[in-house]
Amino acid sequence: MADPNARGRKTTGGASESRNSLHHRLNNYFRHHRKTLVSSLFRLLRTPVQTLMTLLVIAIAMALPAGLYSAVDNLRQLGGGIELNARMSVFLKKDASDEDIGELMAELETRDDVTAIIYLSRERALEEFRQASGFDDVLSLLDENPLPAAMLVQPSQQVTEDPAAAEALLHWLKSQEKVDDVSVDLAWLQKLHAFIDAGQQLALGLGVALGIGVLLVMGNTIRLAIENRREEIVVVKLIGGTNGYVRRPFLYTGFWYGVGGGLLAWGLVWVGFMSLGSEVQRLSALYQSGFTLHAPDLSVLLILMVCGALLGLGGAWVAVASHLRKIEPN
Repeated sequence: MADPNARGRKTTGGASESRNSLHHRLNNYFRHHRKTLVSSLFRLLRTPVQTLMTLLVIAIAMALPAGLYSAVDNLRQLGGGIELNARMSVFLKKDASDEDIGELMAELETRDDVTAIIYLSRERALEEFRQASGFDDVLSLLDENPLPAAMLVQPSQQVTEDPAAAEALLHWLKSQEKVDDVSVDLAWLQKLHAFIDAGQQLALGLGVALGIGVLLVMGNTIRLAIENRREEIVVVKLIGGTNGYVRRPFLYTGFWYGVGGGLLAWGLVWVGFMSLGSEVQRLSALYQSGFTLHAPDLSVLLILMVCGALLGLGGAWVAVASHLRKIEPN
């Protein structure tokens, strides 16, 4: 008599064998990826001169936009530091009373385009001028204080970056009845911000153009590697190797070229900035500034390595897709 549980045991055993088979195939798949990743790296290390030349081409192409972007970022930090001192000096009329000054300050405090106000009375202005100039004897001969009261108005960042907003605030200040004159020099700061924005766009455009160049370099390098290993590829296909199996080493080769090129590009930019650091610091000291040139940090290194890996894989994929199908066993 047949065992009624036999079919259930057979079904359970088949599912278990299927899971084991799938697990075995996945292990073999990832094991082959790890092996190919390591072997492709050692293959590059066996030809150090050729590998280094290719890496230098990729590194120089990536270092140019990275260096430009880092320089623009340093300029932005410089502009941000100077912006703290970009104030409008508002000189009040001598007949302005304390009530008039209080009303003007209260109105300024309500404006969104003003972040801070410092009031200098006539007495304080004279005292600061006396300390700064050293003309105590001359000032003591004056019958009255010739200096007017003043306000130092700190505009918002929007004003320093927008010429129209700066002009609007300046026009409003000059239109006030108790304001005698307004001294401001924000044009140079606005030009600096415009230069920084243009530099960022230039760095982006240069990065895209040189990224295309890296793709072409990688494509040509992988194409030569495919031609050098043509006989090996034919043999692999004869014994049943798929295009995906044959493609894998070349993709990892492009990956290593990209990562190595990004690492080397970061090193070139870092060395360049460090070599210029002392000269920039000496120049900033002449202008009584504490500005220090900052070399690209590890975040820039990560971005360069990721971009390099993507460019390397992309260039290798294009080269393999266009050339591998042409190699077939007779």
